[in-house]
Amino acid sequence: MKIIVCMKQVVDLQQIRIKQDTREPVLEGVPVQLGDMDKNALEEAVKIKEKHGGTVTVLSVGSPKLKETVLQALAMGADDATIIVDPACDGSEPASTALALAEAINKIGSPDLILFGEGSTDNYSGQVYARVAELLTLPQLTYVRELSVENGVVTAVRDMETALEVVKAKTPAVVSVTSEINKPRRAPLTQILRASKKPLNVRSLADLGLASDTINAALSSVRSISNLAPKQERKGIIYEGDMDEAVGKIVEALRREGVVP
Repeated sequence: MKIIVCMKQVVDLQQIRIKQDTREPVLEGVPVQLGDMDKNALEEAVKIKEKHGGTVTVLSVGSPKLKETVLQALAMGADDATIIVDPACDGSEPASTALALAEAINKIGSPDLILFGEGSTDNYSGQVYARVAELLTLPQLTYVRELSVENGVVTAVRDMETALEVVKAKTPAVVSVTSEINKPRRAPLTQILRASKKPLNVRSLADLGLASDTINAALSSVRSISNLAPKQERKGIIYEGDMDEAVGKIVEALRREGVVP
């Protein structure tokens, strides 16, 4: 079975600082990593490969930092990786990302399954897998928390919040998974050391037959208005006195605010 797992490189949200005056995030120098639910998708792909045999290819679009980030996916069990690195792809929106991924999948050729995480850790738009399925004219199964493949048929349990739905589709198919589907494995040291020796194919938009103008046209359809942290009001009250007295005043103030009983 040939499985492609599309993964996104995102910034480590725990490392982001916020400018106090403008409430804008500071992204310069923030470490990058693979998205959390993308790891769930990769884990499920590896489990299917272990059961049925075949290969798992990781596919990603982004900046040159992908060359280092994707090693984590190779260490987790992927057999090889293809990354699309091009200035026009750095920070691209769902439409352009989906277009690049779809063309790359066509170049890789004839997958049985294409797996995605249900949403990215950063903006959680949930658009890319649907766009890729449409571009490739493939069936898509979303919000999947249980997955099995037998005799060319995908059976999925979809989490519809108030109910679970069982659906089936013939392969090839696009599947997006939720975090409930599994717990991603931790790569052992031996796999981490071997990851750098696995095939890593670097492609540009030109290699895919895409012009930068095509990607820029897709990008121009989306405009970010603002990206600000929630406004936080601080009263800045100072309680004076000895330790016991100050603590007593703080507790009483918290009670008046309803924070503590």
